[in-house]
Amino acid sequence: MPLLSEEWARWLQARGVRYVFGVPGGPSIPYMEALRKAGLEFVLVANEQSAGMMADVCGRLTGIPGVCHATFGPGATNLATGVGGARLDRSPLLAFTTEVRDADRGRKVQMNIDHQALFRPLTKWTTRLSRQNWRDTLDAAFRIAVAELPGPVHIGLPADLEGEVPAAAISPDIASPMPTPPDPLRLREAEQLLQKAKRPLLAIGLTAARLGLHPLIRRFVDRHNIPVVLTPMAKGMLPETDPRYAGVLFHAHSDRLAPLCRQADLVVGIGYDSVEFNYEAWLPHVPLLHFDSEPPDIPPEYDVAGAVVGDLSASLSQLLTWSLPEYAWDLAAVSAHKQNLFQSLHSGGGATFTPVDAITELQATLPPNAILAADVGAHLHLLGQLWRVAEPGRLLMTNGWSSMGFGIPAALGAKLCRPDSPVVGLTGDGGFLMNCGELLTARRRGLNVVIVVLCDKNLSLIEIKQQWKQVPQYETALYEGEYFAADRFLGVPVLKAHDRAEMRASLQKALAAAGPVIIEAVVDGSNYCRLVAQTYK
Repeated sequence: MPLLSEEWARWLQARGVRYVFGVPGGPSIPYMEALRKAGLEFVLVANEQSAGMMADVCGRLTGIPGVCHATFGPGATNLATGVGGARLDRSPLLAFTTEVRDADRGRKVQMNIDHQALFRPLTKWTTRLSRQNWRDTLDAAFRIAVAELPGPVHIGLPADLEGEVPAAAISPDIASPMPTPPDPLRLREAEQLLQKAKRPLLAIGLTAARLGLHPLIRRFVDRHNIPVVLTPMAKGMLPETDPRYAGVLFHAHSDRLAPLCRQADLVVGIGYDSVEFNYEAWLPHVPLLHFDSEPPDIPPEYDVAGAVVGDLSASLSQLLTWSLPEYAWDLAAVSAHKQNLFQSLHSGGGATFTPVDAITELQATLPPNAILAADVGAHLHLLGQLWRVAEPGRLLMTNGWSSMGFGIPAALGAKLCRPDSPVVGLTGDGGFLMNCGELLTARRRGLNVVIVVLCDKNLSLIEIKQQWKQVPQYETALYEGEYFAADRFLGVPVLKAHDRAEMRASLQKALAAAGPVIIEAVVDGSNYCRLVAQTYK
């Protein structure tokens, strides 16, 4: 009879999994060997947090749950940060952790904590595998991970689990729950609201982006000329050049969207997931019509005039059949408003090299098929407005979970899943410190990822918030002098960028390299406070 580890690896292979990210412990060895024999790759990382983030990105880009692994106790707690990201950024993921044997649960044993208690609030489901239930448990975990809303499932592997199990036929397909069709009555109510509206405004969110519904949304917008605002993770749903595109909520200068939003007499949320940005943080005092796979999360004092909950693709298909009036928007004014928003982000420059300059040069140098993985920080607010993408999935960020340290592991995960696309990770000097050990992972695997580090010597977003609260800058300064002060870091080349010309030259050299490259972009972050919006009402 085969060993359970071998059947586990066969099951992963049948699901389309290619990589398992993690840091092993002693009990992991049989599973690693089973992966090797099955032709799957165990990707050793520097920190289990990164393993979760890489698996998250693989799940986003492929639709197949990303897989990560950690050992007892501290391995599991490190992994938890990456797993939580998959939960709130809506990525399908399977997280495996080594656990104590059944006989030792609840005992005082080295490295022993209750992994199910740890992962219960971070996952859609947490359980333990046994030789008797292994296949049913894995099949159920897959279905739960990919079902709406997608997210992580945690499975404990008891240390004494390995052993012989009966061979089982493994089907390559596991039936996922069918989405609930939208209620016809709610659809009729929604149609009536859109018939009566004079100036509806579309707010497109994360659900629409991860379901790949941009072709349907673009057809609807083309047909009815309705202005569109996006949440950050919905970038690419509508090109920035489209005359109906108005801007991105929550990110830089999004407070300038308020006058446009106040012209609306109906806000239509399509795939709007409030995990990114609550409706009430920006919604004008007009009725809300909500289309999504989940009900709207909004305080009761707001007017939810209609909510169509269920299969979002089916709802959008119905929208396209409706004969709606010609709306009263002045699209020339909408376009001018957008151009003023963009211009406001570029103004105020001078002799210094700013984050906006670095981002602008990065955009001009990268080809259209490039993927940018963005870390959390003040620079992310600029990217949300400035970065242009033609389709979802070309700008990767965490906005539901918002964990610093995301940029580097996300770039590695993207490069593994999309080896033919140029991949850049953009991070601040603070975020770089959190997962810079993964540069060894990239170096060991020969991954040509370019890590651009915006070096302004501060935790700039926290410094901005200290200014808003009118308190002195305190413990946000990261270092004095140079950041790298060397031409290599962990054996990875470090190129410099002190101005736009040097940024362009360094990017061109880095993209042509055989392995990972760091670009130290020394920027003046003094304009961040002017660019990052404090209020959105």
